[in-house]
Amino acid sequence: MQADHSFDLGGAVRIGNGFRALCVTSTETAPLAGRLAALGGRIETETELYTALSVVIDDPRDCDILVLDCDSLGAGDVAQVVTRTLTAVRSRLPVVLISAGFPTHVFPDAREEPIRLRAPVSDLSLRIGCEHALRDLTRWATA
Repeated sequence: MQADHSFDLGGAVRIGNGFRALCVTSTETAPLAGRLAALGGRIETETELYTALSVVIDDPRDCDILVLDCDSLGAGDVAQVVTRTLTAVRSRLPVVLISAGFPTHVFPDAREEPIRLRAPVSDLSLRIGCEHALRDLTRWATA
């Protein structure tokens, strides 16, 4: 069943009922965290890449999705570092990478591959990326 909504929640319609996201960006007040929250997520923000990776490796059930603003973190190889690290520990955590360095959006079928969104990312692209990443997560809101 599909329902159409005639209202808008800050630029995007909610996709989940409280999915937990770890947003990694250079500043804690970055707009990306607010945009993820508008999609229905409970957001934690981390400004240091290796601290964020440590958090998701130590307790993978603590969040449902990892979203990284690769450009704000400075290093050009952030996407490679994240992919190699999470592959090495056999993490099944969905990852969304956002960078202006990507030529186009990529929504891979393989669950262990990260979703790649070309920056600047629109509300619609961010929503589709998160929906794709969270496709295995079933959340039912009680009526």
